[in-house]
Amino acid sequence: MARIRVLVVDDHRIFAESLAAALAAEPDVDVSAAGSGPAALRALERAAAEGRGYDVLLVDAELGALTGGGELPAAPAPRQEEAAAVDGIALVAEVRAARPAVRSVVLAEKDDPRTAARALQAGASGWVAKDCSLQRLLSVIRGVLRDETHLPPALLTGVLRELTAARKHRSDSERLVESLTPREREVLRCMVAGLGRKAVAERLFLSPHTVRTHMQNVLGKLGVHSTLAAVALARRAGVGPADPGTGPLGRDVVERGGQLAQ
Repeated sequence: MARIRVLVVDDHRIFAESLAAALAAEPDVDVSAAGSGPAALRALERAAAEGRGYDVLLVDAELGALTGGGELPAAPAPRQEEAAAVDGIALVAEVRAARPAVRSVVLAEKDDPRTAARALQAGASGWVAKDCSLQRLLSVIRGVLRDETHLPPALLTGVLRELTAARKHRSDSERLVESLTPREREVLRCMVAGLGRKAVAERLFLSPHTVRTHMQNVLGKLGVHSTLAAVALARRAGVGPADPGTGPLGRDVVERGGQLAQ
């Protein structure tokens, strides 16, 4: 009998342990639990190194939101590359990028079309209520392993609406970026990379005054009033940072009066 390896990721001890115990009673399921995103990433890495990787991740939609009692024991301080994966949706995206063979199912206290849409965009294969029956959950687990996507019928309309709106938002952002000149797009990519005006000037062999003019033009054409807003719009449109091969990359984006600090 093929074994299904499941990792439950939830920072509520009672729920995580109860769910793990229920799943462990199934003859074809091996299950473990992790109390945080970083702990889950470590468990995935360790299991893969031992040649027994997990098949399915069951992730709390509100992972990391607890502030009171009931949490699993605190995990050791995460490594720098793990620190970003602190909530359920971020963890799904991280796992999808690093281990695409692992299927993620989000467990939710309540149905929320916007969060469910974000989960699907991040790479989740399913969304189920925490109070669903064990048989329903097992059906979803086995279904996602057959490359099925599982979503409650009551959520379908709302999720489709959210995904359509997100696609339109991205299309609008892409059209705005397309209105930029090639030089302005270069400047925008430098802005996405976190370069200040002086660094952009050095990178593109321009004067700081010329770079300032290009940045102002970029903000105007994108219809935003700050560099951070321009960077957010650029990322929605799929614009990546400038190639770090040359130039002083790596500075934090610091905004002063709507412009990048020099």
